[in-house]
Order: sequence, then structure tokens, then C-alpha cells
Amino acid sequence: MSIRIVTDSACDLPAEIVAEEKITVVPLYINVGEESYLDGVNLTREEFYNRLPNYNSAPKTATPSVDSFLQVYERLANEGARAILSIHLSEALSATINAARTAADQFTRIPVTVIDSTQLSLGEGFIVEKAAQLAKLGNTAEEIIEALKGFMKRTYVFASLKTLEYLRRGGRMNSAIAHFGEFLQIKPLLHMNMGKPSASRTRTNSRARQRLLDWLAEYAPYEKLAIVHAGIQEEAEALREQVRSYFPEGQLVPIVQITPVLGSHLGIGAIGFACISKK
Repeated sequence: MSIRIVTDSACDLPAEIVAEEKITVVPLYINVGEESYLDGVNLTREEFYNRLPNYNSAPKTATPSVDSFLQVYERLANEGARAILSIHLSEALSATINAARTAADQFTRIPVTVIDSTQLSLGEGFIVEKAAQLAKLGNTAEEIIEALKGFMKRTYVFASLKTLEYLRRGGRMNSAIAHFGEFLQIKPLLHMNMGKPSASRTRTNSRARQRLLDWLAEYAPYEKLAIVHAGIQEEAEALREQVRSYFPEGQLVPIVQITPVLGSHLGIGAIGFACISKK
């Protein structure tokens, strides 16, 4: 392919899709105490979620370096790429895209266009996968970028969290507010579309789950749909059975455990959907 696609490990794309579509994934970092891990390289998702409750200090996340992106762009140019589309986690949530932009500005061998996916997790992944498919079909970079704008508008990620503890431990919210929220059994809900993260809350798990189902009904029917979760595979499987009526025709909705980069902040028990509505 003359156009190659680069993304980051927050995209949550399964390894088989990454390989099939020849997508290059740049890993983010997960830092726990003195230990530093490359997301998806020397720390698996299963290992992370098994260890998470027992970590003495809250995991911290870090973006790839500018040099990491430069090395990837150089390698792809050496492999014959004529242009690169570098598509990343929403700027509203991470500075990863800024490192990619700096690298793209410094790299002069071939054109590199950096794109804000406006999404996270498989919402980002769906955008990246579509870009790779369009590149494989021979579309120009300009044609791919224009097509992605329409897909982004129809892409949503929404999820419920079981606890505020990991947001508190990671420094993403005031400790007193977190404990007060737990006392009141507040269950946060996260919603993402077009780079605009929003949060709401309910008082119980059952109400949180119903809100997810309400969103699912609102955005149906679907071109793409997946269930995402953090360390609760059985609950995810049960939810998939519950929502079979929303499955895109001829598709088995995948269940994907979210990357530790996101799990570090959302914590065990987060569950929700990534989807692309039909036109």
C-alpha cells in the first residue's frame, strides 16, 4: 500500500485486525511505581487487570515519545510508503497526538498527516480500521480524510463505571468527592462523540446499565458494534446476549477488554459499547 496507517495502543483493535490491515501501533506507557511497561508489549491486559487491585501505587500513563513516532515513520518510508496517516486518541483525553504532530513536523521524507480520531478505545479503533480499508482500496490520503469525517460523526463510545476509586487514585478527581460519591453509591457514566467527552451519573448499577441501553437504542441501527469492558468478561458476555437485537446484520458483536492505558483511570468493572451508527 502506498498509504500506511499509524495509530496508538489506546485504539483497542484486536491483533488479527492490526495484522490483516497492516496497521502500525505505537504503544503508550503504563508506569507502576518503579516499573514501566509498554502497553500491549510487555504487559498483557489479563496480567494488568489481575494485578490492578493489588498495586501499592496507582498506575500512571504516559504518551509515546516524539522519537518513537519518528522511528515508525522512518521505517514505513523505508518500506515504500508514499504517505502516512497517523490517527490517534482524542486530543481531549491525551497528549499523544501532540507527540505525533511534532514528529510529523520534523519528518520530511514523505507526507505525514496527523488526525484526531475524536474517540477512545474501539471508537478510535473503528476509525483506524476504516482508514486502513480505504487505503487498501487505493483511495488517496485526501479521499480517506474526507470519508473519515463522516464516520467520526456517527461513532460513539459510552460506558458505566462501577467505582470512582481509580479516578481518585490516579489524581483525576478530588479524594473527598470520590469518597462522598462512593457513600452515595454514585455510578458515573461516560459518553464520547466528536471529541467531546461528557459525564453523567446515576445512583445504582441497574440505573447505569439502563442508561447504556437507552443510548444503544437511540443510536441504532448499527454499521459496527462492540462491547468493551475492564476485567469483567462474564458480565460482558451476559450483556451481549441481552442486546442481540441490536447486532448489525450478519455480524457477531465482539467483546474487547480495554487497554490498561484506559483501565488505569476507569478501573475494574467499567463496561459499555463502541459503535458506528448507520447513515
